[in-house]
Amino acid sequence: MRTRGFKGIALLCLVVALTAGAASAVGVFARGSGETAHATSIRGEEFDYAIDGVYAYNAERVVAEGVGWDALTLFVAVPALLIAVPSVARGSLRARLLAAGVLGYLVYQYLMYAVFWALGPLFPLFIVLYPLAFTGIVWIVATLDVRTLPERFTERFPRRSIAAFCAVMGLQLVAMWVPRITAGLSGDLAGANLLGTPTLAVQALDLGIVVPIALATAVLAWQRRPAGYLLAAVFSVKGVTMSGAIVAMLVSAWIVEGAPEVPPLMLFSAATLISGVIAALILRSVREEAPAVTRTAAAA
Repeated sequence: MRTRGFKGIALLCLVVALTAGAASAVGVFARGSGETAHATSIRGEEFDYAIDGVYAYNAERVVAEGVGWDALTLFVAVPALLIAVPSVARGSLRARLLAAGVLGYLVYQYLMYAVFWALGPLFPLFIVLYPLAFTGIVWIVATLDVRTLPERFTERFPRRSIAAFCAVMGLQLVAMWVPRITAGLSGDLAGANLLGTPTLAVQALDLGIVVPIALATAVLAWQRRPAGYLLAAVFSVKGVTMSGAIVAMLVSAWIVEGAPEVPPLMLFSAATLISGVIAALILRSVREEAPAVTRTAAAA
C-alpha cells in the first residue's frame, strides 16, 4: 500500500483517539455531584440512580463503573493509540496491529455505551465513535496480506499462551454470565442485578461477540492458521485494555460504595497482567520486514 494510504489510516486513528479522549474526559470530570434518588423499576427492583452529571438517570453503581472505564480509556487507551499514530503513518505492521487492538476495545466500549446508558449529552459521540473505530479496524485489515502473516512473526510468537488465555477468558465469561441470565429469567432480580435496566446488555455483547472471537482466536492461533496471528494480536491488546478497564470500574465502584469486591478485583488484575505480558510478546515477535522468500514470491 502506498504511504498515503497508511497516512489516511493514521489520520482516522488520530480522529478516533481525540474524540474518545474528549468523550472519556467529560465522563470523568463531568460525572456530577454524586447526588442520587431512589427508584423502583417496572419489574419492582429498587435501586439508586444519579440525578445530575452527563450520566444522569443511570444507576449509581453503573455510573461509578462507567467513570472508572472512562478513566482507563482517557489515561491508557487513548495515549496508546496516539503513540501508535506516527508509526501507523509509516506503515509499521506492529503499530497497525496495536492500533487495531485499541480500536477493537473502543468499538466494544462505545457500542456498549450507545445501547446501555440512559439517553444523555454524550450519545451523539457514542454513535460516532464505535463505527469510526470499526472502520479503522477494517481499513487496517485491508492493508494486510493475511495469508503471509505467519511469516511476519518470529518463533517467539506465544502461540500456546495466547490460545490458553483466550480459551480461559471465553469460558470464564460464559461461567460468569450464564448463571446471571438464568437468575433473571427465573425472576431473581437480585441475582440478575439489572439495576433498573430493561435487559442485560453487557452479557449480550460478551456472549454474542467477545466469547466467539476469544474461542476462535484460541483455536486458530493453536493451529497456526494465518487468521489466528491477526486475531491473537488484536485480542491480546484488547485483553489488556478491557481487563484493565474492569479493574478501574471495580476500584471506582469501591470508592463510591466503600466495599471492595476482592475476588473479581484479583481475577481481573491477574488477567490484565497476563494479557499485558502476552501482548508484549506478540508485538515483539513481529517482523517489520517481510522475509526475503516472501518478497520474492510476491514479486513473482
